[in-house]
Amino acid sequence: MADSIIKRCAGIGLRMTDQRKVIAMVLDQSDDHPDAEELFARATIHDPKISLATVYRTVKTFEERGILEKVEFGDGRARYEAAGRAHHDHLIDENSGEVIEFYDPDIEALQEKIAAKLGYRLTGHRMELIGVKLTSD
Repeated sequence: MADSIIKRCAGIGLRMTDQRKVIAMVLDQSDDHPDAEELFARATIHDPKISLATVYRTVKTFEERGILEKVEFGDGRARYEAAGRAHHDHLIDENSGEVIEFYDPDIEALQEKIAAKLGYRLTGHRMELIGVKLTSD
């Protein structure tokens, strides 16, 4: 997905206030999966007048309009990533909370095979692996 969040919002006719633009810019610049509090901290660097409530309302609006997807990794925090991106799965580091995106065609093929074996055609899936990083001592 090459279009910025601001362009995608404009493309669907969503009114973009200055504060929404800042939040969209912060999301576009994020290479992780920030939650609302992290977005708030990053956005206030650019506009100290942005409130946490504004961030929550904005991510809810973006989610409802198909701009963002909410992802939850079992830590009780709703995190966000741009919607409509190429399919990928997640590996979550149990110690640091780091989320690593990956795609593996062998895993995708195996999932299709398992579904077919059970009499299903997959229409989508989410896979989250949880692990601890191995150290090389």
